Amino acid sequence: MAVVEVINTAGEKVSEIELSDDIFSVPIKKDVLHEVVKMQLANRRTATAKVKHRGDVKGSTRKLFRQKGTGRARRGDVKSPLLKGGGVIFGPDGRKYAYKPPKKVRRLALKMALSSKLQQNALKVINDFELDEIKTRKFTNIMNALDLNKALIITDKDNRNLELSSRNVPEVKVMRTEGLNVYDILKYDYLVLVQGSLEGIEGRLLR
Repeated sequence: MAVVEVINTAGEKVSEIELSDDIFSVPIKKDVLHEVVKMQLANRRTATAKVKHRGDVKGSTRKLFRQKGTGRARRGDVKSPLLKGGGVIFGPDGRKYAYKPPKKVRRLALKMALSSKLQQNALKVINDFELDEIKTRKFTNIMNALDLNKALIITDKDNRNLELSSRNVPEVKVMRTEGLNVYDILKYDYLVLVQGSLEGIEGRLLR
């Protein structure tokens, strides 16, 4: 098992902890990571192009004139696609881009992303990240003491003071264990794990 230092908010070593090889020492395959990141971005994509079909157009369903005897082509109601202002027949209909790779692939990609941070020495474990008040200056002082920028911070529980203190700091994101995902891990230069979050990560990935 890999052994990493556990530090405090001042950047001082307080202990050591072993990380599971099944999560943090997984061989990295770029094609698996690419597939899951592509899936996450596709699921965020929304289609804005959408037309109104015959049933979506507002108007009367009354037949415009009788079927026979007028010498004109037969007509239905004013919502007919053949008339101006009528519904569109084969226009775009709000395409959905979301898809899901197999669960085993998604879980493997998350392990690979965590392993990549450990290999790059970009994974930090901190014993606690509690703030006694909502203060951006205190949060930035801690980040400067840890010499971290562009960091993703993972907590094991709801930490309102930390979340609100960090929300105006650029290139820093605080997330609970449940929201941990491949895209955000790879997006940020550093991954900071509050020690208590490791239990949640192992419980999620070692099932």
